[in-house]
Amino acid sequence: MKSMGRRGFLAASTALGAGAGLSAYAVVSATDGNKTPDKTADIASRDRDLPFIGTEETFSTPTLLKLNSINQDHIAFLEEIGLSDLGRRRIGDMDAGGLNIQILSAHTPSVQNVPGQRGIDLAYRLNRQLVDGPIAKYPDRFKAFATLPLQSPEAAADELERSVREDGFLGALTNGHIAKKYLDHPDFEPVLARAVALDVPIYLHPGYPADEVFKIYYSTTRSEYTEDYQDYIFSGSGYGWHQEVLTQCIRMITYGVFDRFPKLKIIIGHMGEGLPFYYERIVNDMGEPTEDSLEKPIGQYFQDNFWVTTSAFPQTELLDLLLKYISVDRVMFATDYPFADIKEQTDWFRGVDLPREDKEKIAFRNAERLFRMKVPAK
Repeated sequence: MKSMGRRGFLAASTALGAGAGLSAYAVVSATDGNKTPDKTADIASRDRDLPFIGTEETFSTPTLLKLNSINQDHIAFLEEIGLSDLGRRRIGDMDAGGLNIQILSAHTPSVQNVPGQRGIDLAYRLNRQLVDGPIAKYPDRFKAFATLPLQSPEAAADELERSVREDGFLGALTNGHIAKKYLDHPDFEPVLARAVALDVPIYLHPGYPADEVFKIYYSTTRSEYTEDYQDYIFSGSGYGWHQEVLTQCIRMITYGVFDRFPKLKIIIGHMGEGLPFYYERIVNDMGEPTEDSLEKPIGQYFQDNFWVTTSAFPQTELLDLLLKYISVDRVMFATDYPFADIKEQTDWFRGVDLPREDKEKIAFRNAERLFRMKVPAK
């Protein structure tokens, strides 16, 4: 890969990060559908008291930055946007946007590429750093998803249980494939079984593709068409991540994960990772081929086993489409901080024209119910 200056890297916006960028907000900021700017402003003003729980909010540490960054320019970019800040800067951004609680998760791909005892030790240390650091200092503002050493599934299941029972974690977050396997692989049944036994969800966050997939789908030998980092953004936040998560969801359904674990709870972000657009196509085309192998119609699993967050997609037309297929009781707010701006997204959601009851469900009540937590009274 060619080198580039720090300024060029910063100009790439969310390059190699976890978000889809900030530009989507501009599309829907003042006028949206048939609503007038005045009506949108009135709705936003009326809902200034709306509490928010952010369900996909990313952090890193010096160890993770070194492990999961391309080069020093990448590290500098991630530090500049505040990825490793778990104190005053993050709290200040939350206060400015009216975000009451962040549920923290580790920078993709976390420790999933680290096998053996080193991966097990890294996951434990990351989880304990959160408990002893920001969660201890700001117990009303931070909760967390556990980091798991997924290349060691039995140890991952044990760490999930330890972090939930001892440290009060709310579940776990995974990042794409684990050594070229997805969670439908039999190797990960101990993790899924433990999540069910603990009654906690697993958040499916995207991850970068395997090298072979990257070379086939997301790269070219024609250097004149490849800018610095273009291929990685193409395979990540620019496109590939969202397809990758939806593919994993369909794999888990069609290969019987939810028949084996009917109470398994899965969360996906980014307004459904394309699911609203593809929903009818998936259900219609995959229904007949799976009717003899699955216990329920394929669409029913999306209703019974999935929750969806709004992270980094503050677009009302997408939310409307999502709510056409997924119950409002299964949709939760998220910002994808620090790769997307908190205030822009809370302001967007305050201006969405939904009944107050439904807005409360998405903003905080569904998360309270799923995670068995409460937004502290002010």
